[in-house]
Amino acid sequence: MATPESRRPIPAPAGEVGSTWIAAKDDVATLVVAHGAGAGMDHPFLVGFCRAMGEAGVATVRFNFPYVERGRRSPDPERVLRGTWLAAFDAASERAKGRPVLAGGKSLGGRIASMCVADGMPAAGLVFLGYPLHPPGKTDRLRAEHLARIEVPMLFLQGTRDQFARQDLLAEVLDGLGDRATLVPIEGGDHSFRVRGEKADDRSIGAAIAGEVAPFVRHVAGAR
Repeated sequence: MATPESRRPIPAPAGEVGSTWIAAKDDVATLVVAHGAGAGMDHPFLVGFCRAMGEAGVATVRFNFPYVERGRRSPDPERVLRGTWLAAFDAASERAKGRPVLAGGKSLGGRIASMCVADGMPAAGLVFLGYPLHPPGKTDRLRAEHLARIEVPMLFLQGTRDQFARQDLLAEVLDGLGDRATLVPIEGGDHSFRVRGEKADDRSIGAAIAGEVAPFVRHVAGAR
């Protein structure tokens, strides 16, 4: 049975943005999810992921950044992305009824979440659906320094062919984070978790990824 979904506007500093909320029966926590740079909250991957999380007992909130809401391609400045993330997190927290609220997202969305948490956003944990450790081919430009300031549990789901995260560099970063970080490698997966030779659509891929994330969320929430 499909979990209920509702569309709600979220007031944010740079203007109202859309969001989709998925309730879950007997939910143990809420996961707020932000999209990547090239697609909004209704990308099939995120839809499949969030619906599967709902079926696993985790409520979700996914939202758009202002540039997507306004039909632009280029991401907003960092301050706008951060401000929107904080607004979405606050909105989710107000409705969480005291249950834990985690943050995460695909690529850009997850990275901005981590920056907000490093600077005080009180998420109970972080979920990275493909962390963009560096731009493709530019391994000298690591986006990892702020991760050391994060004290909550972090789950990294990463394709082994992801051009945004060379495996040896990611392993080195995660080693420095110690037991706060858990890596789930997706063998053969690219930045979108697509595997060569496998005919799976993005929605199905997102739903499969949720199967790796739900146990982590339940653990963070202290649920069995």
